[in-house]
Amino acid sequence: MPREQIERQEMPAQDPQERIHNFYEVALGYPEEIAKLEAQRCLQCKKPRCVEGCPVEVPIPEFILALREGDLAGSIRVMKTKNNLPAICGRVCPQETQCEALCVLGKKGQPVAIGRLERFIADWERKTGVQKPDIAPPTGKRVAVIGAGPAGLTAAGDLARYGHKVTIYEALHAPGGVLIYGIPEFRLPKDVVRAEVDYVLSLGVDLVLDCVVGKTLTLEDLFADGYDAIFLGTGAGLPMFMNIPGENYNGVYSANEFLTRVNLMKAYRFPEYDTPVKIGKRVAVVGAGNVAMDAARSALRLGAEEVSIVYRRSRDEVPARAEEVHHAEEEGIQFKFLTNPVEIYGNDKGWVRGMRCIRMALGEPDSSGRPRPVPIPGSEFDMEVDNVIMALGTRPNPMVFTDAQGIERTRHGTIVGDPITGRTTRPRVWAGGDIVTGAATVISAMGAGKRAAADIDAFLKGAFTEADWHAKKEEVPAAHP
Repeated sequence: MPREQIERQEMPAQDPQERIHNFYEVALGYPEEIAKLEAQRCLQCKKPRCVEGCPVEVPIPEFILALREGDLAGSIRVMKTKNNLPAICGRVCPQETQCEALCVLGKKGQPVAIGRLERFIADWERKTGVQKPDIAPPTGKRVAVIGAGPAGLTAAGDLARYGHKVTIYEALHAPGGVLIYGIPEFRLPKDVVRAEVDYVLSLGVDLVLDCVVGKTLTLEDLFADGYDAIFLGTGAGLPMFMNIPGENYNGVYSANEFLTRVNLMKAYRFPEYDTPVKIGKRVAVVGAGNVAMDAARSALRLGAEEVSIVYRRSRDEVPARAEEVHHAEEEGIQFKFLTNPVEIYGNDKGWVRGMRCIRMALGEPDSSGRPRPVPIPGSEFDMEVDNVIMALGTRPNPMVFTDAQGIERTRHGTIVGDPITGRTTRPRVWAGGDIVTGAATVISAMGAGKRAAADIDAFLKGAFTEADWHAKKEEVPAAHP
């Protein structure tokens, strides 16, 4: 069949009425024959714009061509020249706004399902056996990576392949960062994350858990211990609130707390794991990003009868992935657009019993480029709710900065870092991911980790010195493209 006649292949998924009662993965993945059929749609462009849309620059046409020709081992080998975590990216990356947004086929129809093919080839490798890449001879240099999230894991994996000795320091008792505590099992299974972490560790990377840098250890301690470079990838785990009356009532959660207890502490498997989360019949989630969708869909699975997304802008401004919004709607999540909470009220025992909201209208664009929501006077109304989950975004945790002299921060608490090299204002300290950009996507954090690893490698191999620290990247030859 000519490729132009092949329609984009749908991803099999659990039935909505079944999945709202379990935490098993919703999207089931392509069978091999469907993956190969989808791969046939790729035009193999001579100048593939899809690669331009990938923050880690995966050779997309090459891995798809190998898949199409039945060379699955070759396909994953091509993939891993750029991406250390393909099974994760294939599940949670917003391909529709990145690689797939630039696919030529998307101009007149549906783009190639690049993310779904990435997931297929990564899952195939996990089932058949993971092959380690070539690793450069040891350089004798040591690098400390702070944080075992997507930025840290990517940087650590690349640095190990370059021949450096890498140790990751993680504050929690399990590695993975937001991948393990922030994204629900039904969207990103924990065994997938563990397999990707194990791959990075298999490259010779050491892992130290339950270690809060800035508390257990300081940056000065690490340098005194003989590390030649430090990469900060601690993310943005400090939740934001609205600062409205009633946010201290019992039954009000930050999305961070809620999802951490559900995911990392396995509250969804109570009483097998003694970490329950109290969920009432009616739950309101404030915000409309991916985290809000995750929180709402988790609350539904924990027994809530009615779950509402409360968002101050309209449907057109929803920042969550279209797929996640679609799945939420299929599962019965209600959306209350152009609505903003102004107060949470409770009963005499200190528990939430309702939330007062106000209707909004869209005004002129604000600094984000989106229409600014403006309250409509006299439009207040009450919602009866038993729980409120605030999913309003996050900021970097200041703990890591307790000893970080010389590292400048913005007024938002993020690190001032070069977006290309990852260099901070302190020599021999790099940073990348949400700690620099604020809350963003997994793949953008991975891209930052990858760029910083290349610059660290260049520094450790003598391409530039501390005296050149603030030089522009184009003036410093990188050891790796």
